[in-house]
Amino acid sequence: MNIGSDLSFFSLIFGASLPVQLVMLILIAASVISWKFIYLKVKFLKESEENAQEFEKFFWSGGDLAKLYESVSNNSRGINGLAEIFRSGYKEYMGQKEHQAFDKKSIESVRRAMRASYNREIDTLDQHLPFLASVGSVSPYIGLFGTVWGIMNAFIGLSNVAQATLSQVAPGIAEALIATAIGLFAAIPAVIAYNRFATKVDRLSLRFESFIEEFINIVDRKG
Repeated sequence: MNIGSDLSFFSLIFGASLPVQLVMLILIAASVISWKFIYLKVKFLKESEENAQEFEKFFWSGGDLAKLYESVSNNSRGINGLAEIFRSGYKEYMGQKEHQAFDKKSIESVRRAMRASYNREIDTLDQHLPFLASVGSVSPYIGLFGTVWGIMNAFIGLSNVAQATLSQVAPGIAEALIATAIGLFAAIPAVIAYNRFATKVDRLSLRFESFIEEFINIVDRKG
């Protein structure tokens, strides 16, 4: 028997038992979805960093905050990140000034408005990260389940054989190991992407928090 001809990658997948095929299908689907989310996340985080840098450039240029607020509010592309946090804070600031003297309570109201906007922006930045974390942590175990099942089938198939040969054992073992390989193929990119994205989100989060405190100091001085 020519083992090499019978142990090609696709022949092992299509020749695997139904439970192992289901495991492989789940892992392949998880991998495809992960790569889709990775692409979307790379694009979104790049845009978020560029938008934050652009907004900070305008904000610290010394221009009128009222004009900046009007420009941000009328942005046809939509607003997010620092621009949205600023919009929420400045809107609350103007509302407080119209209805009462601007004092410590007013400052806290502005801070709460900006914090609420901050939390929404962080939720948006965190989107898809839990899925990548789950794929990265669970996929190896799903693949291991397929491996254990395949090895069990391989040995069960040998129970009625008087003398086991390599050609009889190899297909079942190879089938089992492919499940583990696919599990690792799904998990490794997801883990790398998750760690990379989490770092970028943390940096943006610190950037947002610093801006909130700086804006609070500005409106506190303006009164």
